[in-house]
Amino acid sequence: MRKVKLQMQLTLDGFVAGPNGEMDWLVWNWDEELKQYVGALTESVDTILLGRVLAQGFIPAWASRVENPETADAFAQKMNDLPRFIFSKTLSETQWENTTLVKGDLVEEINALKQQPGQDIILYGGAKLVSAFIQHNLIDEYHLFVNPVLLGNGLPIFHALTNKLNLKAVKSQLFSCGIVALYYEPQRD
Repeated sequence: MRKVKLQMQLTLDGFVAGPNGEMDWLVWNWDEELKQYVGALTESVDTILLGRVLAQGFIPAWASRVENPETADAFAQKMNDLPRFIFSKTLSETQWENTTLVKGDLVEEINALKQQPGQDIILYGGAKLVSAFIQHNLIDEYHLFVNPVLLGNGLPIFHALTNKLNLKAVKSQLFSCGIVALYYEPQRD
């Protein structure tokens, strides 16, 4: 069965965006070691999951990187080419190539997707979508990139959790750019 991997950046105090969706706190100057870490993480991935808000920035940004000779590389091409599933209650259609709009029950849709043949699935967000995945215990691997910043207020992803979720620490790694990567897996019964 395919696994759902969450890759998400967050602040030390657990927010994934500022109160109004601000992302100006993110560390952008990733060192080569972190880039290699992400490359290894996504090597086994052949599907991307996104919420509507994130998709509106994510998809055009990767398309733009591929079109620019200075930023075009194999990773940008992969992010642009992989099939994407957009979860939205408000969109009636998608204007992007290689994208499927998902409007059904989240748990049913993800369980069906995990049963299909293929490699692993990566979930990038946004906050509402990731919160729903956490609430329904749909994530098989948590890859949290903790940025060296405290916001004090913002968009959380763990607030919708209604029952305790025990996690097993698999790996942690500090990168020279200041990001700490934390990798956890849920402890399943």
